[in-house]
Amino acid sequence: MKYIIATIKPFKLEEVREALTAIGVRGMMVTEIKGFGAQSGHTEIYRGAEYAVNFVPKVKLEIAVTDSMADQVVETLAKTARTGKIGDGKVFVLDLAAATRVRTGEAGDDAL
Repeated sequence: MKYIIATIKPFKLEEVREALTAIGVRGMMVTEIKGFGAQSGHTEIYRGAEYAVNFVPKVKLEIAVTDSMADQVVETLAKTARTGKIGDGKVFVLDLAAATRVRTGEAGDDAL
């Protein structure tokens, strides 16, 4: 099993969710986060005063999938979340040692 963590721009969330559902992803966790990468934040003007925004709003997706689905999920995430501009996000793939469905006690791939 694989655990995929992706950071994307917030306005891309619904489009990404639809694309992942279409390829068979049955669930994900979503968290609103703030962070920065290559863009190192930016400056904004509010009521005539310029100020630095060091952390940019992002959305973090956490998805557990079978090994056979991992590459397709990563490709779908990268294609759907891409705007071509700095700050599009990142996708990380980790090995997932175990998973258990609390309601039924199913384990491993069956729990996903």
